[in-house]
Amino acid sequence: MEETHITTEDFMKFREFFYRKTGIQFEDSKRYFVDKRLVERIEATDSGNFRTYFTLLRFQSGGEELQALTNTMTVNETYFFREEYQFKCLVNSLLPEIVKKKPVDSTLRIWSIPSSSGEEPYSIALYLTEYWPDIAHRDVELISSDIDTSILKKARAGKYSERSVQHLPAVLLQRHFRRTHDGEYQISDDLRQAVEFSRVNLSEPADTRHYRGFDVIFCRNLLIYFDDLSRQKAAEAFYDALNPGGYICLGHAESMSRITSLFRVRKFPEAIVYQKPEAR
Repeated sequence: MEETHITTEDFMKFREFFYRKTGIQFEDSKRYFVDKRLVERIEATDSGNFRTYFTLLRFQSGGEELQALTNTMTVNETYFFREEYQFKCLVNSLLPEIVKKKPVDSTLRIWSIPSSSGEEPYSIALYLTEYWPDIAHRDVELISSDIDTSILKKARAGKYSERSVQHLPAVLLQRHFRRTHDGEYQISDDLRQAVEFSRVNLSEPADTRHYRGFDVIFCRNLLIYFDDLSRQKAAEAFYDALNPGGYICLGHAESMSRITSLFRVRKFPEAIVYQKPEAR
């Protein structure tokens, strides 16, 4: 059987197509990574060569193969309590400021994107449960989204390796997880039910237009994979999704100020975050 080969022209065609569909830009340095996954999907679909496969990608009416390829192309590397200082900022600074301006019977809404395998949204749920006194008399809606449908399935299952939970205090691990027969850690049903998972492509306005009325957004270590235009579109989607006065937390290597002037910088004792200006 002849070995499938991806030419430079194939790579350039695919890179431009994938960027338009997802906002993710692959640099030349990612060529081996991209080629390897393209070959895997060409063989999995019995396409035989890049040209046939690329036709399938572009014209398949249901878009199933584009979703399958997207699932293999997105990197999902995370763990519980990653960049914990932002969760501390959430419970010590952001939420106390937000609740002062919201009626007691109103729902606080938090959006975590990308969800990856669920460590971030479950970390938020854990932090609220353990460290935010107002959780006892405040209704919180926690939504988490990702473009990768296979990783969303894993997130909903809530089973994790030792590596994923290694930074959790032992007391929290004991309280909120149980050890499974295969050596993994299963998060409690209460925390699983606290998070609603959904598929969202930030580059598709049709996907994001229903996401409105959020008080806090966590979008960490995603925008580094976007180019300037895609970052700007994502920032505008987040601006529309937030309530006036709402906050967005980015990864430590990301800066909203370098992307847009829509948000203002807020420096709290625990972290720097970005705020949608209050309505005047």
